[in-house]
Amino acid sequence: MIELPVIPSETQRKKRPDWLRVKLPIGPEYAKVRKLVDTYKLHTICESGNCPNMGECWGAGTATFMILGNVCTRSCTFCAVATGRPNEYDTDEPRRVAEAILLMKVKHAVLTSVNRDELKDRGAEIWYQTVRAVKDVSPTTTIETLIPDTKGNWDALIRMIEAGQEVVSHNMETVERLYRRVRPQARYERSLEQIRRTKDFGQRTKSGIMLGLGETVDEVLKAMDDLVEHGLDILTLGQYLQPTKMHHEVIEWIHPDTFAMYREEGLKRGLKYVESGPLVRSSYHAERHVNV
Repeated sequence: MIELPVIPSETQRKKRPDWLRVKLPIGPEYAKVRKLVDTYKLHTICESGNCPNMGECWGAGTATFMILGNVCTRSCTFCAVATGRPNEYDTDEPRRVAEAILLMKVKHAVLTSVNRDELKDRGAEIWYQTVRAVKDVSPTTTIETLIPDTKGNWDALIRMIEAGQEVVSHNMETVERLYRRVRPQARYERSLEQIRRTKDFGQRTKSGIMLGLGETVDEVLKAMDDLVEHGLDILTLGQYLQPTKMHHEVIEWIHPDTFAMYREEGLKRGLKYVESGPLVRSSYHAERHVNV
């Protein structure tokens, strides 16, 4: 039987535990990335998603670029990205992203996007053109694409993943029971199907789950089993952090020992790589996931 550390419930509602403290973003590399993002008028999930690792990653000269704007058509209760009606997408964005990645001399690039449910192709053509633009100007750069739910538009999915990227990620975000509350416009089985189709296409597959939203250990382990069954290679597990008072509350601070347990359980189930820890996010240490 797995024994987990218990944190007093009073603590859960107050300040973050010590293991969630992060360094402020400073230093010359951070400033360089900041300047490039501003100069090329780019969006990053680092900023839009309030990522706790922005200082570390930008300080190392890397960033996760978010294409297709910074307004999402979904209203997930965990996410800090703005929700609403997006502007017309920018057809010049692929070029600007590629030039920024070239100037940063990035060895491994991570691209993500908002959901664009109002578009017939879900933004698939911009996805394709962005990956191709990066490969054209920087052919040695490996790429991970963290793609949204295509709402069952499998033609759009194929277009998103056929451009030559090395890793294709699609986040489950939470366990099945919490989908209606956390991801009201998504479907658990549909996201699993998207991962399976991505694997069947021959891609290296990756997904991520946030912990601390009210899930149980058994539910997390079941999600792992479901993902393995649908062909997942790489899984990330991290602590959910509430962006604002309007978002889903943090139900539990997950202890580092519990994250270590989940890593072992995932590897036992056949996952090729599991990145599991309080500060882990989808693109954290993504360069390690290319050749697993």
